[in-house]
Amino acid sequence: MKVAIIGLGLMGGSLGLCLKENKLISTVYGYDKSKENEKQALELQLVHELITLDRLEECDIVFLAVPVDAILELLQALKDISFKTTIIELGSTKRKIIESLPQSLKKNFISAHPMAGTENSGPKAAFKELYKDAVCVLCDSEVADDLHQKRAVEIFSHLGMRIVFMDSVAHDHHTAIISHLPHVISFSLANYVMKEEDKRNIAHLGGPSFKGMCRIAKSNPDMWGGIFEQNKENILSSIECFQKELDRCKKMLENADKDELYAWMKRANTLREIL
Repeated sequence: MKVAIIGLGLMGGSLGLCLKENKLISTVYGYDKSKENEKQALELQLVHELITLDRLEECDIVFLAVPVDAILELLQALKDISFKTTIIELGSTKRKIIESLPQSLKKNFISAHPMAGTENSGPKAAFKELYKDAVCVLCDSEVADDLHQKRAVEIFSHLGMRIVFMDSVAHDHHTAIISHLPHVISFSLANYVMKEEDKRNIAHLGGPSFKGMCRIAKSNPDMWGGIFEQNKENILSSIECFQKELDRCKKMLENADKDELYAWMKRANTLREIL
């Protein structure tokens, strides 16, 4: 099979590295609107060669590894592609993408969310182990023809991923709480600390806990701005619920309620049983 990857940053570049070693794949093509990204992708050998958008019909599978707002534009540009070509998008939101899907792509379209990533971006951030042992959520995949469903499952399985099936509404609700809210919190914490403290204090006192909390605040705003916009209602709801938890903590501190505060922290400790 021939595969094209549109978007050669962390996600697309890492995917290229993995697929180049896959015996099912003969050629991995790459495309990025940034010519510098394309140049780096070739130098780093993330793909075999570059491709233009008007040649995508030569491919059996096309991956969309770009920000979610760019996915919406690409779907319109690809609406006339052959029904034999599998289109797999890798965005972090689902409902708006699926609602925007041209009718002509419904049978060969797969909406996937690999639960993998780092705070880094660009071709130089790519690494071969990104997808190994991570979960890949396939949303509303039953709408696609069997050929395209099987291709997607086969590819992600060969990447060493664990596949979970979920409807797009549930996906956006759950990722708002478990994935998107942590980014909101990290961006907020980083901005708050930088307003309150000078660089010297941050450098001297920013230990593992602070660095861990703020790691994802280094994430690409171009990518996360679109995610926040597309999943706005779910994220707003998760922020409101989280604020209630903060208010609960604040009240326990104000009341010097040691026993309740201790029990509250012990309940949080049970997360160890899951992660």
